Amino acid sequence: MQVKDISRTKSAELYEKAKTFFPGGVNSPVRAFKSVYGTPLFIQKGNGSHIWDADGNEFIDFCGSWGPLILGHNHPAVREKVTEVMQNGMSFGAPTALENELAELILTNNKFIEKIRFVSSGTEAVMSAIRLARGYTKRDKILKFEGCYHGHTDALLVKAGSGLITFGETSSAGVPKSFADETIVIALNDKDALQKAFAEFKDQIAAIIIEPIPANNGLLLQEQDFLQFLRDQCSQNGTMLIFDEVISGFRVGFEGAAGLYGIQPDIITYGKIIGGGMPVGAYGASAAIMDNISPVGPVYQAGTLSGNPVAMGAGIAQLTELLKPGFYQELESKTTAFVSAIQQYVADKGYTLKIFQLGSIFWFAFTGQEHIRRADEIDAASMAYFKIFHRELLNRGVYLGPSGYEVGFISSAHTMDDLEKTKLAIFDSLDIVYLSQPSPKERAL
Repeated sequence: MQVKDISRTKSAELYEKAKTFFPGGVNSPVRAFKSVYGTPLFIQKGNGSHIWDADGNEFIDFCGSWGPLILGHNHPAVREKVTEVMQNGMSFGAPTALENELAELILTNNKFIEKIRFVSSGTEAVMSAIRLARGYTKRDKILKFEGCYHGHTDALLVKAGSGLITFGETSSAGVPKSFADETIVIALNDKDALQKAFAEFKDQIAAIIIEPIPANNGLLLQEQDFLQFLRDQCSQNGTMLIFDEVISGFRVGFEGAAGLYGIQPDIITYGKIIGGGMPVGAYGASAAIMDNISPVGPVYQAGTLSGNPVAMGAGIAQLTELLKPGFYQELESKTTAFVSAIQQYVADKGYTLKIFQLGSIFWFAFTGQEHIRRADEIDAASMAYFKIFHRELLNRGVYLGPSGYEVGFISSAHTMDDLEKTKLAIFDSLDIVYLSQPSPKERAL
């Protein structure tokens, strides 16, 4: 059943004003709602699994600040710890005991890293990890995969060229070609291309960087065999393996994808989930590798707000909750039941939709494919379905990230009532999607 579009009057007014202050009216491009209908929603508050916009519309939120809010919005334990820490000041640019406490919490419960360095974002963590890999190996080239996003670092803001193995082509103005020329880009799930890259650039590749659970361009789930192949090839060629776990770290398990697959990378990067959603990131490795970082080693990296006490306090509170027995099992079980019910409805209706899921991460793909492991396997035309789907869900009080390439997240704050209401909203929205558009099968005829 078609429902009336939500009011966006105040959000639209705020957006028009924002455009006079910020490029495109936003401080991060995906917020501009370019891929979906309407103007961006300006969020006023969040609590638990719900958010409210400036017009007073209430939504069940499956974006969760793009993943780090695994406990939901405004979790009492996180809020109380932040309030406690703030009574003593919010920034010192000097060491605090809170840094030690959060580091010990992480390292004691994660056997894949021995030392850690806190930074202020996932992008900064990746940038620092790349520099560390280059300094440690004394090589310059980096290999990345098409479809994996690692922040807006110059060397990684590149896309594949026109060959099987190519130097990256800049995907942003302002990135010098010489920077992109140090980055090799190949397709995911292509062992032959990887071996050819090592042969062509023998003893030149400092690191391979991958999202072990690629979740920035759809959910491109990789087989464990491929990830193990990367580990083996890196070991044989003196190349470091970097797992970018800004999304997967502490989300699919406390030890992230490294723990899930039982694969030891050389360096791991983490994002805001370690700070309860506050601006924070980290990178970690063995003590031998990490001791190459200044002030004890030659690889320079610094940050005035690194280890910010408010972020450290929030992280301590959040990660303590994640360590409670059964936390991840319950979260995955809840997500699996949610996804399975929707997939059953889709099957009963004969709709062409596949929901990819790992742990508490899910992705709606308007496709009949059983597996999508590479970026070039995503049908760009299918985004027309998501555009309608997103609008109809908003009208029914459900919030997903404003792009069909973005994944969704379930938090511990999502109740069974939230998920039942969301399923009904999804069923209605899918009915409208397929009433207004030919199915992908029909479109192919």
